[in-house]
Amino acid sequence: MANYHVTNPKDSDEWRVVRENADRASATASTQAEAERIAKLLAANSGGGEVRIHKPNGGPIRDSDTVAPGNDPHPPIDRKH
Repeated sequence: MANYHVTNPKDSDEWRVVRENADRASATASTQAEAERIAKLLAANSGGGEVRIHKPNGGPIRDSDTVAPGNDPHPPIDRKH
């Protein structure tokens, strides 16, 4: 099980998919939607987990999605995706 963060560092045109506690990006994408898709695929392939989407330009977490078979700590709240 692995958690991933979708980030867009300041002064960058690319979105990065970073595994939690990793030093380097697992993947990059030109759009946020593509980076989210990649992060969810990577999380699913590792047995599930959380995908945390950050605001642009290195901002704080704005959304979090559980990828099955991960353990969602707030199941009734996280059903919009």
